[in-house]
Amino acid sequence: MIFCLLLAIGAWLFMALNRKYTYTAETVLIYKDFPQNRAFKALQSDTVDLQIEGTGWQLVFSRLRVNPPSIKVSLEQLNRRNYVLFSDQLRDINSQLESFQKVKMVIPDTLYFDFSKRRNKRVPIKLRSELAFQPGFDVSGDIVLKPNYVNISGPAEEIADIQVWYTDTLRAKNLKADLKSQITLSTTNESNIGIYPSRVGVHVPVDEFTEKTLEIPVQIINNTNFNTVKLIPKKVAVTFLVSLTKYHEVSPDFFSAQVDLNEWKDQKHAQLLVHLKRFPAYCKLVKIVPEKLDYIIEK
Repeated sequence: MIFCLLLAIGAWLFMALNRKYTYTAETVLIYKDFPQNRAFKALQSDTVDLQIEGTGWQLVFSRLRVNPPSIKVSLEQLNRRNYVLFSDQLRDINSQLESFQKVKMVIPDTLYFDFSKRRNKRVPIKLRSELAFQPGFDVSGDIVLKPNYVNISGPAEEIADIQVWYTDTLRAKNLKADLKSQITLSTTNESNIGIYPSRVGVHVPVDEFTEKTLEIPVQIINNTNFNTVKLIPKKVAVTFLVSLTKYHEVSPDFFSAQVDLNEWKDQKHAQLLVHLKRFPAYCKLVKIVPEKLDYIIEK
């Protein structure tokens, strides 16, 4: 008796799972075929519900998942109007899904877009980096990006505040030689903003560094009363790190050191602080000796 009951239930369940059902699954939209010379902004979410027809078995085993979990939607219709109909693209949508999943309807069936005139803008690219070097090595010059500008396009009000565009993070460890690579530019969450190019070349010059010390004469600024000022000493020793390839070319002419006489006139300082006003960008300051100077003023 129990066996017959189980057999009947099994037969009913088998027949029920073989029937066709319609279930709902959420999916993410990926836009393609962008309209030319028109900037747009979607007026709804980038997710929609798919009404999918399948057997009970497919419903059970799919667990309401769409595979792949996103669908590509053509925006070619936006060249003629400000909305897109999914009902016009059901064949293309179904071709993207697994064969046993058949989309009967997309909810909502219509996507609406807001348009504005498309603008183009050129902004500099900034590198994001996380670089680590072997002991004694470091960046020895300007990091070069090729190209160093990116062209962005989109609605005028959305790109107006964009003044710079960053790369993805360039990461490297134990560097002891020049690094040449390609790096992608960071992406935008706005589907109606385009960037070109999407990748740039980067060259990071790397060299071994060593210490060098030069004596630099100190100039006096803000001597408005033309007093006779004697600095003690008249020169300071500037110690810095410089790459081996540029060691011999760096001379005192590359530096400018100053003291400000306003520190005596306005602040009554007993010593004057030394400021480096010119210093090679590819060098790294270690110390200035002395950092403050004694002085004698004769009126």
